[in-house]
Amino acid sequence: MKRAIFPGTFDPFTKGHHSIVMRGLEVFDSVIIAIGTNSDKTPMWPLDKRLQFINELFNDQSRITVETYTGLTMNYCKERNATHIIRGLRSSKDFSYEQPIAQTNRALSGIETVFFASDPELTHISSTIVRDIAQYQGDIGSFLPD
Repeated sequence: MKRAIFPGTFDPFTKGHHSIVMRGLEVFDSVIIAIGTNSDKTPMWPLDKRLQFINELFNDQSRITVETYTGLTMNYCKERNATHIIRGLRSSKDFSYEQPIAQTNRALSGIETVFFASDPELTHISSTIVRDIAQYQGDIGSFLPD
């Protein structure tokens, strides 16, 4: 069975994230959406709210699991018997950031990273921008899954 981990802080979980998960299901038997803790980020939404929102979004998808984790993603992958990490790319800047992480994960653990290019109509969406809009009471509904 090919199991993939889709790690992130998902603060918030956007339409772009949703698209990557659904496309991941076309390649993998199961996908674990792994909400991690990033010491460089201060989340806007509490972990329990993010977990609840994503669980509700995928409650009818038996091949998707939503979990939280701490520590190195590659160690979490080993714990969950995942063979791959899924990452979404919106631009070459994302690739430049993700490539050395993917290469390091592979060198240290043998875990491969699979990159999915963002859908063109979703490329402009980032959690950072959505948080900025929300902070000033802007309407973020068009950036989030229904």
